[in-house]
Amino acid sequence: MNDPGLVSIVMVTYNSADWLDSSIGTIDRGAQDVPYEVIAVDNASADDTVHQLTTRFPQVRLIANSTNEGFARAVNRGAAAAAGDWILLLNPDTEVESGAIAALVSFAIAHPGHGIYGGRTVTPEGDVDPASCWGLPSVWSTACFGLGLSTAFKKSLLFDPESLGRWQRDSVREVGFVSGSLLLMPRSVWAELRGFDERFFVYGEDADLGARAHALGYRPIVTPEATIVHAVGASSTRVNKLVLLFAGKATYAETHFHGLGRPLSKIMLQSGVGIRAMLSRATKRETGWAGAWERRREWRDGFPLRTQG
Repeated sequence: MNDPGLVSIVMVTYNSADWLDSSIGTIDRGAQDVPYEVIAVDNASADDTVHQLTTRFPQVRLIANSTNEGFARAVNRGAAAAAGDWILLLNPDTEVESGAIAALVSFAIAHPGHGIYGGRTVTPEGDVDPASCWGLPSVWSTACFGLGLSTAFKKSLLFDPESLGRWQRDSVREVGFVSGSLLLMPRSVWAELRGFDERFFVYGEDADLGARAHALGYRPIVTPEATIVHAVGASSTRVNKLVLLFAGKATYAETHFHGLGRPLSKIMLQSGVGIRAMLSRATKRETGWAGAWERRREWRDGFPLRTQG
């Protein structure tokens, strides 16, 4: 590979002390000969994260927020401090496989013009984690969720289109959007898109970025040659994650859907959560849906979260 330029790796940490060895500790093998810097933006962790970053990982540039500013804003702060030609977002609860970063940068150089580049994620057990990329949300996909079709016909390209079907993320493919757990962009494209929309506290900001990239003619793409191991959901409880996830979905609908599609989608989001909450109660399975339904007043209008009352 010719000189790829400096890659600025931006990592947002929040109570991530248990994961730093597997994430930061594996970046070097993932980058190989690609020059890089690491910028960690900590969102007021209550554990040992900041202490570890300052004592065990002195090569990391730390930006320590006094409050939890959310993922989107923290990433933007890290990217603003970056010196690289590339911005690479990497979650702290990941492990970078050998050559993954080098492969992703090499792929991006060989396929210019796509704007956003991603890879393949697997679970610690070695199973495919489909969350590395998704299809863009639409009024139709949201209606399918609201009517329970995306669960009844899981991975159906018609009724569960955001899942991208049964594709195992094992081939090069253009996608709706790339997950923020492993996302590479030329710095110029990041600047053109003005980074993440900070209205999204966490969840939904990567879909919004992908939608805005598509609107400018970019086509996000992934390659299986860049693989990371991702401990999915390590940093939040199931109910809290669902509350934040659906606040992100409601904010996306408010931003990107128009006319009757906007209120219809918000109704469908509530309907879908309600159906799954009823099924959870009927089967006496603790899935988090009942808690998300009980807290729907917090998320149904999107970010910022509303307290119940």
